[in-house]
Amino acid sequence: MNILTKIFGTKHDREVKRLMPLVHKINEHYEAFHALSEAELVGMTDKFKQRLADGETLDDILPEAYAVVKEVCRRLVGTSWNVVGHDTEWNMIPFDVQLIGAIALHQGKITEMATGEGK
Repeated sequence: MNILTKIFGTKHDREVKRLMPLVHKINEHYEAFHALSEAELVGMTDKFKQRLADGETLDDILPEAYAVVKEVCRRLVGTSWNVVGHDTEWNMIPFDVQLIGAIALHQGKITEMATGEGK
């Protein structure tokens, strides 16, 4: 590892550092969304549509939209259903590294996640 990499980090390190403020915003909204009723959470979709119609961009609503998805994942934990003859139980809430991957994909970047990072 050369001195510049030690000082500035790898390209990957810099990209993660750049995206972390978005991840923090997502997690702040996620915590706030715990208090929403199911109807209020479902209603967020219409609010997002209206905001987009009013001129906001997908980037503008991204932190809240991703937080809604994360909150829905949390609420689904423990829910079971049958898929093509196999019982399945939902047990996943996105980790920060998965949010980073999702943001990068939204931005049109190719992402690679190591085994165990939950693709």
